[in-house]
This record gives sequence, structure tokens and C-alpha cells, in this order.
Amino acid sequence: MPMPLAWLDRIFDKLTVTYGSAFLDRWRDVDIAKVKTDWLDVLDGMEKHPEAIAFALQNLTEKPPTVIEFRNLCRRAPMPEAPRLEAPKADPERIKAEIAKLGPVREAVIRTGGADPKAWAKRLMDRHNAGEKLNPIQIRFAREALEPA
Repeated sequence: MPMPLAWLDRIFDKLTVTYGSAFLDRWRDVDIAKVKTDWLDVLDGMEKHPEAIAFALQNLTEKPPTVIEFRNLCRRAPMPEAPRLEAPKADPERIKAEIAKLGPVREAVIRTGGADPKAWAKRLMDRHNAGEKLNPIQIRFAREALEPA
């Protein structure tokens, strides 16, 4: 269903009030019915997004817009927030089971004294020192990470 002509008339009224004759003078030598038909054609589909039309009318530029400029203003409207589903509640029994699966990992970390946060840099430098060709930025970052603080 195309945009109702009454909507376009309200848009034209707002633009005429805002810009005065500068808006209507753009089409001084053209039949206004043809101009409105063109606007209806270019703005086809905007009737499904009245909030975008309102946004455009609230954010007009200093010069009177052409139909293309007005459509682009409509397209800049922020998207309406989509309804959201409520997040599902966590099952306490499943949480307990998943945490229990991490027990062996936790024990291994405790046994080894914890993970070394610079192990990645040490591995890179070991590879580099063994003759593997690495990216220069890898070597640089590894060296910087291993420098004393």
C-alpha cells in the first residue's frame, strides 16, 4: 500500500512552513501534482516507517530538501528497538555439574603453581631461537613482554 496522500500533504505543509517559498519555488514551473506523484514514488515503502519520516522532519537541513535528500534523511533514522525475549534462567543443577567438570583443570593449575601469563612469549622466543621464521611483530611483542618491569 503506497503512502497515503494525506501524509505527503502533511510533509509538504511542514516543509513549506519551515522553508517558505524556497521550498515551493523549486517546482515553480512544474505541475505540483506531478511533483507529489514523484515524491510518492521515491518515498514508496516509507509508510511502513512513520518514525523515520518523523525523524527526517525533526532533522531538516538548512536548505529545502529534494525528494532524494528527504528519503536519505528518513534512512538515517535510528532503528526502533526490537522486542527482546527474557534471558532464560540458569539451571542450578547444570551449573553445579559444569563446575564439577572443571575440577581436574583446577587441580592441575594448583599442582603446577598456576599458569605463567608470559608463557606465550617464551614459546615464541623458543621457536625464534630454534630458527623458525616468525613475523617481526611477533618477535618484538614477545621481547617486550619478557622485559623486566
